[in-house]
Amino acid sequence: MTALQVILFKLMCPRDHRAKSIQFQLTCVLRRDSHKTPLWLCFLILSVLSTCSSAASMTEIKDLQTCLGSLRVSIEKSDAMLYSPSVNEVTDVCKEKVLQCYMLELLMILEEEDINDPEAPCIGHFSRDLKPEDGCPPCEIHSLEDSKKFYQNLETILQKITDENSI
Repeated sequence: MTALQVILFKLMCPRDHRAKSIQFQLTCVLRRDSHKTPLWLCFLILSVLSTCSSAASMTEIKDLQTCLGSLRVSIEKSDAMLYSPSVNEVTDVCKEKVLQCYMLELLMILEEEDINDPEAPCIGHFSRDLKPEDGCPPCEIHSLEDSKKFYQNLETILQKITDENSI
């Protein structure tokens, strides 16, 4: 029996259930004796999920940094002027919005420059995982920079995010 089956049985175990297995009997007794069990179970699940989501986002950022390293030359060849938020414009509230701005500009470069690098899809994958944030300025409000300055700003922002989360 898996842990998930035990948890589900624990949540649904009726009071008059006569289980043959000791494990079933214990879960029924625990369920009857404690009205707080579902609360603790929810707390445990949310705790595990919250730690997993932050760990995954750091992994994704590190993967993005690796991906960008292989695309650097192609990105910097572009003569486009790109909306480039500075490091000072990255706040806890608008961190994902700033990253969205960069990802949109990178996707535009990949399209316009017809970059067919095998690493290129990582930008779209990373972009899809970002959540929209309310109250953040639109991308177009940031200053326009050439592709080299744009890339430097993005590298600096990603490094700042990884440094903040590694503390």
